[in-house]
Amino acid sequence: MGSEVKQVQSTNDSSIVSKCSMVGLGYFQDDFLKCFVTKQSRRAPLINRGYYVRAKAVDHCLKQFLLLTKDHPVRQILSLGAGFDSLYFRLKACGLLEKTVVIEIDFPAVVHRKRALIRANQELAALVGSVDSAESGLLQLEGTDYKLLAVDLNDLQMLDLGLTKANFNPTVPTLVLSEVVITYLTNERSSALIKWAADSLSSAVFVIYEQICPDDPFGLVMRQHFRQLNSTLHAVAQYPDAKAQWKRFAELGWEDCTCIDMNEFYFGLIPEEERRRTDFLEPFDEYEEWHLKCSHYFILSASKGEMVHYPLLKLPADFALKIPVTFNNKTIVVSPIRTDLVFLGLKRYGHRSSAVVPHIVITTGGYGESECAGQHSRLKDIHCMANFGDRWISATVQAKQAENIWGERMFHSMTMLSDQRCIVIGGRSSPLCAFQEVLCCEFNNLTSSDPSSIEISAEAVDCSGKKPSPRWRHSAAEVIYKDRKYLFVYGGRSSSEMVLTDCHFLDLDNFTWVQIPVEGPYPEGRHSHTATCWNDSIIVACGLGKGTMPLGCIYQIQPTDSGFRWQKFQCHPAIVPRYSHTAHVIDDKLLLVGGVWIHSDPVPGVTVIDLKTGESQNYQLSVANMKWPLMLHNHSSVLLEEEKQLLITGGGGNCFSFGTHLNVLPALLNIADIL
Repeated sequence: MGSEVKQVQSTNDSSIVSKCSMVGLGYFQDDFLKCFVTKQSRRAPLINRGYYVRAKAVDHCLKQFLLLTKDHPVRQILSLGAGFDSLYFRLKACGLLEKTVVIEIDFPAVVHRKRALIRANQELAALVGSVDSAESGLLQLEGTDYKLLAVDLNDLQMLDLGLTKANFNPTVPTLVLSEVVITYLTNERSSALIKWAADSLSSAVFVIYEQICPDDPFGLVMRQHFRQLNSTLHAVAQYPDAKAQWKRFAELGWEDCTCIDMNEFYFGLIPEEERRRTDFLEPFDEYEEWHLKCSHYFILSASKGEMVHYPLLKLPADFALKIPVTFNNKTIVVSPIRTDLVFLGLKRYGHRSSAVVPHIVITTGGYGESECAGQHSRLKDIHCMANFGDRWISATVQAKQAENIWGERMFHSMTMLSDQRCIVIGGRSSPLCAFQEVLCCEFNNLTSSDPSSIEISAEAVDCSGKKPSPRWRHSAAEVIYKDRKYLFVYGGRSSSEMVLTDCHFLDLDNFTWVQIPVEGPYPEGRHSHTATCWNDSIIVACGLGKGTMPLGCIYQIQPTDSGFRWQKFQCHPAIVPRYSHTAHVIDDKLLLVGGVWIHSDPVPGVTVIDLKTGESQNYQLSVANMKWPLMLHNHSSVLLEEEKQLLITGGGGNCFSFGTHLNVLPALLNIADIL
């Protein structure tokens, strides 16, 4: 047996443990998965969520098929590469398999193990009914309405023979299920299998769950992960999106096809009440990777014959997630910084970076690679990078008196004030532990050519007045009101609130939280948004709203005689909703940099909004100079106004089960041509 075949088979073991973890935490009900797991293990929240939406999508298609064909005298479910899936036992115990025969197919080695587990478990054996099994041959287990076949799906002649032995009826309504299976076959073999099903079955629906979007940064990390496992994803390169998948099935004999990504399934076919329920099953704060994972997997339903009239993936008539997006013909060239030194300390995400003076950038917090290269943890060091000439150098610097106050914080705000002080607010160490302290940092020796000699003093400030609740993923910006300087703090999330709606003002002269009236149409709560100064007002852009839906609205908060007033800012055309981006204002233009969106397929580059006219334009990034997948979420950016460049520091995240991906070096975006 080839090493790739063995590795593909081993994905079954990993998958079933992840499914069992998800079930154990209450995401999905399945009392039988544990029967197929020798040792249970709790997975990370992101993986639990990923397997939850996968289970819901497949379960939705199965139950729709059984409901829509309930008047037929007999139905069939043909599960390809079934592994240790428990769908037969779960559906049978719920009384849903009346007049239905389930046939599962997998490699002989997997089937032999599954047969042994079923025979050794009284509850499983009882559900199968009268069990007749052979020690060899294609039909390994045969019950009243359950058949277990040991067949390599590469061999269609053997598949036909096995199905004949199982008394498979090609004329009755049949659901063919491939849950991350046929993508492991070569495209020639998987296409032959899809065509075989179309040619052989009179009335059928083919349901597939697997990967798409292989060429964006997340997709590149995903493909590299499977290559390293020696489990190459063959289909994703040739059929990279829903349109290509639809065309493939049409050309191979299927009459109708619906293909939606998992964000569309999650928001379109999982009720809001159910989504809210799962939000509170365990602490979670990896929204970017969750949405990216969902945008890189799809559920497809292709049908023929009578099954064309029974759509399994029918989205509500008033639901439309995808928004067309037009990009300007110009692109923004991205290049890694030029450095002669080993550049440590900025492979991180959830951090914050700001320019102290035009050529010196300070970075704090986040999660990433410590000075012991390769070890990932929350970081409490302060990193400095400086541009002298055409080269960047970096160093870790120590903050005086900061050892006990800084903490290992992520998703805090760090606002550089006009007087070169820096104010740090909030952040978290974990989704259960948020910071409330206000830190004030000051900098000395900024003219040195050695960034490690820069002096930073930091102290926790005891602010008077009514303090904001502890939070992270909020925004903070300096604003002047009636000749006094304030720090405006808005939104975010907390350990108990998914989104916060409040705003606060910190008097920067005496560090007092003050109450300033705010009028107008209040924006909905959000986090992972941006707040940027423009003239005497602040522009709040996008973010992640209630129910984890990205927002595309922009608000302006303006000073009035009696306080401030919210005013919605109109863009034309309307911008695509996004979050986890960064923002800058230059020449009366608002730049939204990167982030995550789920309403469009190309990854976001830079959106430029003219703050005087409201005109918006989208620009894609040219990354030919980059030697690694550049992820523009969970990053920070610094405007280098004189050079007309944006300096990107850090970025990336824990990419589902594919491992942590962090941008290797800071990068420069040349924005001169778009201003």
